[in-house]
Formats: sequence, structure tokens, C-alpha cells
Amino acid sequence: MAYHSDSSSSMVRLNIGGRKFCTTLDTLTQREPDSMLAAMFSGRHTICQESEKGHIFVDRDGKHFRHILNWLRDGVIPPLKDSEYAQLLREAEYYQLLGLVDGIKSALSKRKEDEELGTELTRIDIIKCIQSDRVRFRGINLSGLDLSKLDLSFVDFSYACLKTVFFSRANLQCAKFRDVDAEASIFHNATLRECEFTGANLRGAVLAGANLQSANLQDACLIGCSFCGADLRSAHLQTADLTNANLEGANLEGANLKGAKLTNANLKGANLQRAYLRHVNLRDTHLEGAKLDGANLLGAIR
Repeated sequence: MAYHSDSSSSMVRLNIGGRKFCTTLDTLTQREPDSMLAAMFSGRHTICQESEKGHIFVDRDGKHFRHILNWLRDGVIPPLKDSEYAQLLREAEYYQLLGLVDGIKSALSKRKEDEELGTELTRIDIIKCIQSDRVRFRGINLSGLDLSKLDLSFVDFSYACLKTVFFSRANLQCAKFRDVDAEASIFHNATLRECEFTGANLRGAVLAGANLQSANLQDACLIGCSFCGADLRSAHLQTADLTNANLEGANLEGANLKGAKLTNANLKGANLQRAYLRHVNLRDTHLEGAKLDGANLLGAIR
């Protein structure tokens, strides 16, 4: 049925993906007159109205619709996490709320600028530093920097904040990352041979295709990390937390995984020949096609 109302301030009841909202026709049409919502309630279009309580059903996720209504009422961008901004942006684009779209993008851009201002060094500073013989960035905030393709071998990053740092294709051989916070950093195809990651937080980091041969990742937080196709031969992963990690096709030949947590880890097609898996719980681990020849599985739960 087409929506008609005698008053612009009349109440409108909405059911957005199962979540109920009440607002007015003014709110839905005045701030963003060219939006899909304004068009829906212009009287020109047929809309789905429930028979019992008269809610108008919209088949979208209602999680962030309250933020949309608040924007239409007050013109204020809510303070949200980046992931929530991405979800709200998707809804704003669907409803064609161009002012809200611009506001979200501006908020994200400002946040990125603020993070960069909070970083203690720039990429140029790093390049200047690594030209010296002995480089230490211990305890320094390098969040968000692009350090891709640099020769950072033997650099000491211990205790540094490396959140969302871009290390793709960098040479990090023998670098030290002891107790760093490198959550969500990108190490795609980086060289990390013999690196020290003891106790590091690498939650959600991307290490696909990285060379981690003989790297020390003991006690590291590797939850949700991607190690697809990574070279982890002879790596030290004792008591590391690899919950939900993706190690599909990774080479773990001779790696030490004693006491590691592998709940829901993906080891499909991985090479675990001669790996040390004593006392590891493999019950919820995906091992389809994995090579386990010569692996030490004494006390492992399967």
C-alpha cells in the first residue's frame, strides 16, 4: 500500500529487520529530502505495512538504525569503533543518506589523522634510522605506519606499539618483537626468519606467505591470525594461542607446538611432519589433508 498521512508530525512505526522504532514523518523526510527514506514516505511508493500494529517493515539490519534516526533528528555523527562505522556506512549508503555518508567518512579520516599524529616516528624517520648499524625502537608507538618493503633486519621492536603497521614484503630477519602489541598488523610475504615474538600480541595479524622459519613465537597471542602458506619450519610455538588461526597450507615441519591452543584452528593441507605436538588438543582443529608423518603426538587429544 502507498503511505499517506494528514500530518507531517504524525507518528510512524517502523520494523527494521525485526527491531521496532517509532519516529515522525518530519524526522524521516526533512534533513535528507533526497534520501530513500524520504521517498518511501512521500506517498508515491508502495510500502509493506503490518496489519496488527501498523509497523512498516524494512528488510534491513536494525542494529544501527537508532544512529540513523538520531542523525535525522540532530545531525550528529555518533562516536563508534571503525568496524561499527563500516556497518553504519553500509546502511547509510543503502538509505541514500548522503549527509550521513559524508559525516562518517569525515569522522574516519579525522581519526586516522589523529592516530598518525600520535605516532612518534614517520616512515621517513624509520628509513633514516635503519641506515645506522644498530637500530632500536623499543617501547615506541609506531601504530599505523607503512613500513612495507624496508630492510628492518635485526631491528629491536620489543615492547613497541605496532597496531595496524604495514610490514608487507619487509625484510625482518632476526628482528626482535618481544612483548609488542602488533594487533591487526600486516606481514604479508615478509621475511621473519629467526624473529623474536615471545609474548607478542599479534591478534588478527596477517602473516600469509611470510617466512617465519625458526621464529620464536612462544606464548604469543595469535588468535585469528592468518598464516596461509607461511613458512613456519622449526618455529617455536610453545603455549602460543592459535585459536581460530588460519594455517591452511602452512609449512610447520619440525615446529614446536607443545601446549599450544589450536581450538578451531585451520590446518588443512598443512605440513606437520616431525612437528612436536605433545599434549596439544587437536579435537576441534581442522586437519583435513594435513601431513603428520613423524609428528610427536604423545598425549595429544584427537
